[in-house]
Amino acid sequence: MVLRPPATLDLPAAAALWRPMLAAVADQHVTIDASGVTKLDSAGAVLLLEAAGASELRPPKNENAAATLERMRRALAAAPPPKPASQPHWVSLIGATVLHSIAGLGRRVSFLGEVTLGSLAMLSHPWRMRRVEVLRHLAEAGTAAFGLCALLGLLFGVILAFQSSIPMRQYGAEIFIPNLVGIGLLRELGGLMAAIIMAGRSGSAYAAELATMKVNDEIDALATMGVDPLAWLVLPRILAAVLVMPVLALVVTLSGLVGMGFVMATLGYPPAAVLSQLRQYLQVGDMAGGLFKAACFGLAIGLIGCRSGLKAGGGPRAVGDAATGAVVASIVATVVLDGIFAVLFFRLGW
Repeated sequence: MVLRPPATLDLPAAAALWRPMLAAVADQHVTIDASGVTKLDSAGAVLLLEAAGASELRPPKNENAAATLERMRRALAAAPPPKPASQPHWVSLIGATVLHSIAGLGRRVSFLGEVTLGSLAMLSHPWRMRRVEVLRHLAEAGTAAFGLCALLGLLFGVILAFQSSIPMRQYGAEIFIPNLVGIGLLRELGGLMAAIIMAGRSGSAYAAELATMKVNDEIDALATMGVDPLAWLVLPRILAAVLVMPVLALVVTLSGLVGMGFVMATLGYPPAAVLSQLRQYLQVGDMAGGLFKAACFGLAIGLIGCRSGLKAGGGPRAVGDAATGAVVASIVATVVLDGIFAVLFFRLGW
C-alpha cells in the first residue's frame, strides 16, 4: 500500500493527516511516497518522520522540501522529544497526597513553634519589641476598622431583631428578643463578625505586605544583616491582632445591641424594658467568654496572615495568591475555632 501526502504538507495539512496516517502505517506495511511534496514545514516533516518509523519513506524530489526533511531528521536525532510521562498508579497518588499534607502540617507546626519561641524570648527582653510598629498595626487593624465594625454590627443587630420578632410575635414573646440578640452577639456573633472583618482587612494586608517583601528579597536582606525577620515583622503584627480583636468584637456587639434597641422601639418597647431584659439575662461570663474567643480568633488570623506572606513564592501572582489564601484560611480557621469553643463551653457549662 502506498500513501501519497498532498503537495503542500504544512501545519493544517499535517494536523488533518496525523491520526489517519499513523493509524495506516500501524496496521500494515505501507510505503510513504513523498516525492510529490513541494511545500513542507516542520510539522509536516515531523509527520513524515514519525510515520516512516515503521514504513518506507520516499523523500521529496523538491530540493527545499528535501532539505527541510533532512534538517528535521538531524534535529530529532540530536534532541529527541521526551516521552510522555506515564500515569502514576492511584496508590502512588494517594501516597503523594498524604505525604504532601504531612509536610504542610509539619511546616505549620514549625512556624507555630518559631513564633512561640520568639514570643518567649521577647518576654524576657521586652525592650526589643518594636513598640512603634505595634502601635501602627493597632491603629491600622483597630482604629481604622471601628467605623466598619460599628456599621455592620448595627445592621446585624437590626436584622437579627427583625427576624426574631417574626416567630416570637406568634407567641407574644417579643419582650425576649433582647435576650436572644444579646446572648447571640455577646457569646458568638460579635467575635465572629469582627474576625471576618479583620480577616478581610488586616489578614490580607499582613499577607500582602510580607509577600511583597519576600518577592523583593527584603526578608532575606534582613536575615543577611543579622536581623530576625520573625521578631522584626511577625510578632508586632500578631500582638496587634490579639490586642485589637476583643475591642472590635465589643464594638460589633454594642452597635448590634443599639440596632436591636431601635427595632424594639419600633415594636413599642421603651429602652428601660430592653435594658432590664439585658441586665437580667446577660452575665459577665458571657462577655468574658466572647472576648476570650475574639482574642484567639485574632491570634489565628495574625498567624495565618503572616505565614501566608512569608511562604509566598516568586512571580507577579505571589502577592495576590498570598492575600487570597490568608483570607480564606483565616475565615475557615475562625469558624473551626468557634465550633470548638462552642462544644468546649457547652461541656464546661459556661
